[in-house]
Amino acid sequence: MQEQMPRRTFVKTAGVLATAPMLGAAGASAPAPEFVGSTVAAPARRRLGTLEVSSIGIGVQNMSRRYETTVPSRPEMHRIIRAAFDRGVTFFDAAEAYGPHEVERILGEGVAPLRNRITIATKFGWNIDQETGRRLPGLNSKPAHVKRVVDGMLTRLRTDRIDLLYQHRVDPEVPIEDVAGAIGELKAQGKVLHWGLCEMGLSTLRRAHATQPVSAVQSEYSMLWRGPEEQVLAVCEELGIGFVPWSPLGVGFLSGAIDEATRFAQGDIRGIESRFAPENLPHNLQLVALCRRWGQRKQAAPAQIALAWLMAQKPWIVPIPGTTQMAHMVENTGASDVRFTESELAELNAVVRAIEVRGQRLPDAVLAFSGVEAPLKR
Repeated sequence: MQEQMPRRTFVKTAGVLATAPMLGAAGASAPAPEFVGSTVAAPARRRLGTLEVSSIGIGVQNMSRRYETTVPSRPEMHRIIRAAFDRGVTFFDAAEAYGPHEVERILGEGVAPLRNRITIATKFGWNIDQETGRRLPGLNSKPAHVKRVVDGMLTRLRTDRIDLLYQHRVDPEVPIEDVAGAIGELKAQGKVLHWGLCEMGLSTLRRAHATQPVSAVQSEYSMLWRGPEEQVLAVCEELGIGFVPWSPLGVGFLSGAIDEATRFAQGDIRGIESRFAPENLPHNLQLVALCRRWGQRKQAAPAQIALAWLMAQKPWIVPIPGTTQMAHMVENTGASDVRFTESELAELNAVVRAIEVRGQRLPDAVLAFSGVEAPLKR
């Protein structure tokens, strides 16, 4: 077994938006062991609706500002993006809210030499001043605003089209049919190729898909938060929509970056997520111990087990772990080499689902933006 590099030092503070940024994993990629018999594996490519992408993507949210509020080296972020491409990653996820705007600029710079060989995903929906990048209260998916946002995205991303454009959160004041109509116009102009929704209500998803076919849904999903298994994944499967889990490592938890002694600095969103509260953390760490045990069995890091588990659930699930360190990116992308036999997956699923996670994934004020239904069109 190849020796694993030490896990990264746990980061102390989080970003402002609790669209819950993703932490990547650290360590060297372990070689895939030999397997005999039927397997459930992550193929090199997957489909989100009609959009083909790599089986693992990269979330670039923290590339403008880490959780501990330091600013990463911009040239190093470009190197990580290009090294990920060299390792087969062609799916890169951003949003106008990340920065705001700055992450899109970093991604655009990083992928400029690769643009025609990769897929760019980004998101609109928060109320952000398009001139200053200042956050304004609430959400804004009014069609005229969406169109203006897309024009700014194209400039920041240094491209003439957005491969996958998500509504970041459902605007409770704008019918989803109006949003889908704006997307249709942008598609007709060649500015947007595919679209998706994040953390939406299921009725809104059905209405959106009926108006303008949806390629992907992006919501939190990991061993630590299995909410999409209740209804969302079944609706995606019914409608032929792909699923992109954000925070697939549970904001670093499943990589082993958090232990019973971990306490969070002021400003870190995890400090107000009750699943990480001192009274809940020891119980929830059973999931980390599980990933470690399976890592020993499969010659893989805990983070690789957590990511491979996600990909084994459905062939149209594409996780997007984020990182600002090269070693973490190498480890994360190595998860596509981890395979489970059918019996192994059944065994792992049974243990994961027997562990009832204690505490909420996000504070109530943030959860209020999830599961929202758009108003009916009149």
